[in-house]
Amino acid sequence: MRFKLGGFTDTNGEGTKIPVSGQITWARNNPSRGDSTARLTQADLYLAGRVNDNIGGYSKIRSNNSGNATFDTRLDDVDLRFVSKPFQMAGKDTMIGVSVNNNPGISDPVHVLPNASTLTPASNGGASTMLSSSSLSNRVIGASVYGLYDKNWYGEVGSYSALSPSAQDRLGWPINGDPGKLSDTTYARVAYMKDMKRQFFSVGLTALNTRRQRPRNGPSDDLTDFGYDLTYQFLGTREHVASLAYVNIYERRKYGSPLLSSDPTMPALDRGSVRDQTFSVNYAFKQTYGVLAAHMINTGSFDAARYSPVGIPDTTSNLILLYWTPFGKEGTYTTIANLRLSAGWFRFDKFNGSTSNVFRGPPITNPRDLDSFTMSVNLTF
Repeated sequence: MRFKLGGFTDTNGEGTKIPVSGQITWARNNPSRGDSTARLTQADLYLAGRVNDNIGGYSKIRSNNSGNATFDTRLDDVDLRFVSKPFQMAGKDTMIGVSVNNNPGISDPVHVLPNASTLTPASNGGASTMLSSSSLSNRVIGASVYGLYDKNWYGEVGSYSALSPSAQDRLGWPINGDPGKLSDTTYARVAYMKDMKRQFFSVGLTALNTRRQRPRNGPSDDLTDFGYDLTYQFLGTREHVASLAYVNIYERRKYGSPLLSSDPTMPALDRGSVRDQTFSVNYAFKQTYGVLAAHMINTGSFDAARYSPVGIPDTTSNLILLYWTPFGKEGTYTTIANLRLSAGWFRFDKFNGSTSNVFRGPPITNPRDLDSFTMSVNLTF
């Protein structure tokens, strides 16, 4: 957290270093229905560090295996920062900085927001909130001003604009995922963070407001997100480390874009709302063995035209992840490379508003038919 708030400018003072690292991931995925796959899924290159005492940044270049030994390369998360030297305000330590990034929420120092933690509730269609979905991730550019006061109070406010479809394409992102034209976009976050050495907790509030045109020459949808989050970490002697996190994001929608209903007796509504909730628990023993459990809920207001066939998008999913890190930490034979082996179960209790026959037609699909089990090997160096 301190490295991020300090603009990625921390140094050990032992000369100039090129802050480059890499990561490769192999995974075997076994869905409940469909074919299993086993392949090298991703190769990433990271650049994170300082330019000078006040300027630093983080960026990631990702190469995905899209099948048939075909890889597509994309510019992923980018966070470039300018940070002031600490100064006194009303007798308290204060820091102010500027973040230029391409993903709302990635600047979160607590790493609890969906785009920073990667824990996002599953949903059907466009039922996720803007802050929870990946629709804006890496397809926008924005800047925010942030500050840390008395080592505990964090505040941030900024704005974003969508990249043009041609710019998204040049950066490796398919244009069929274009989020549309954004205007009057405002992002804000306030958090209280308390580090007590052996324990840490935080309470945060987040908001995002935008007008979205999709298609870009069409009418505007007004979208407003409000969220709050709570975290607690027990650090102890670092032998046993446990953390709890809860994130609740509510989105209010006023639709301007027309939608033709397949049933003329049930027209699309011009207003609606969706909510995303995530509760997660993480435990690690000696930084070697660990388990992560997450319960994720996506709900929305009734709209028969937008959420066919039952009129509500409600989806409930669960993630259980077991992991083992045999080397890469202090006390092992190498700290240059980090190896992590994991096994994860992703399960659905409800999908598309139903606990059975979720698409209301043959072939019958139940939520459990969407479950998957994945084993992965991740090497970072």
